Amino acid sequence: MREPRDFQHSTLFDDLQQVLQAVSSRGSSRGAAPLPWCGTGPLIRALLLVLTTVYIGLLFAQPSVAAWLLSLPMAALVAIPAVLMWLALACLARHLLAAWSPLLQWLVVGSTGALCAMLALLFTQALDLWQATALQPLAVALTGAGMAVAIYQVERLRERARLPMVATARLADLQTRIRPHFLFNTLNTAIALVQLDPQRAEEVLEDLAELFRAALGALDQATTLGAEVSLTQRYIAIEQLRFGSRLEVDWQLDPQASAARLPPLTLQPLIENAVRHGVEPSDKGGVIEVRTLRRRDRVMISITNTRPTNPSRPGHGIGLASVKERLRLMHDLDADFRSGVIEDGRWRVSLSVPAAT
Repeated sequence: MREPRDFQHSTLFDDLQQVLQAVSSRGSSRGAAPLPWCGTGPLIRALLLVLTTVYIGLLFAQPSVAAWLLSLPMAALVAIPAVLMWLALACLARHLLAAWSPLLQWLVVGSTGALCAMLALLFTQALDLWQATALQPLAVALTGAGMAVAIYQVERLRERARLPMVATARLADLQTRIRPHFLFNTLNTAIALVQLDPQRAEEVLEDLAELFRAALGALDQATTLGAEVSLTQRYIAIEQLRFGSRLEVDWQLDPQASAARLPPLTLQPLIENAVRHGVEPSDKGGVIEVRTLRRRDRVMISITNTRPTNPSRPGHGIGLASVKERLRLMHDLDADFRSGVIEDGRWRVSLSVPAAT
């Protein structure tokens, strides 16, 4: 017999209080958390902001549209390397920067932006691509400082606006946690097994305890794909006691993908949807295919289920929306989430996230 495991008891009311306290404490602190400089989102936003501002500014300095068009490649040759250098430095120093006072952050951000802009200008001059006039180095340095401060402020405002979205996503996730009738069915199954197979009854209750440990845990802490797969397999083991041979799961797991970062309870709600809409309504049951794959610096995850002839009543989509929103909050533009009917009539949910480095 396996030793029973202790686990912390929690309530949805406690989780609601944690949500409000987290938003309150994080919203009132300044400079306490590092900004996410190392993703695709900040890179795209920074390039768009800098190039748009520089191109508009050149309209005032050029005598004609033709001259303005000719100046765009040279401006990009300075702006793009400067932005890439500045973002690389911000990514490397993000934890150190977050520990400083706001005034020191502004000074360091602005001076680093000016330095990166000057280095990019000197690089183009060394290659004889641009011969700057007397005032142009000063203009480039001031522009670099101003753009760096603007990018920094944009990301700070995005992070501040993200806090209510985190709370919304967490509250929505509270609504999608393990359904009461699943709990009742599992307990009834365990009660029936107590006399027939006490060992199996204990295993069922341990699986259920692990599921509720995850469901009532912190939603803003990252977990791994491997841990999510393990938790989901516990859920499937419980459901197979109810459905038997009607529930067939095909696991195609890539071990190299298991370290990818995911929000807690990413896979279980998706599998639960597949069981609820693809297996439960069908007398013949259904097949669920779970596939993970690492391809270079990306990890792809797909959950595909057969669809019954008489489909169940469509849900509200809260589970899918919650998973999608929490993926976006964790990975920004580096996360991709899609769902829909594929060519052979099955339903597929697919998502991709950056691979763990």
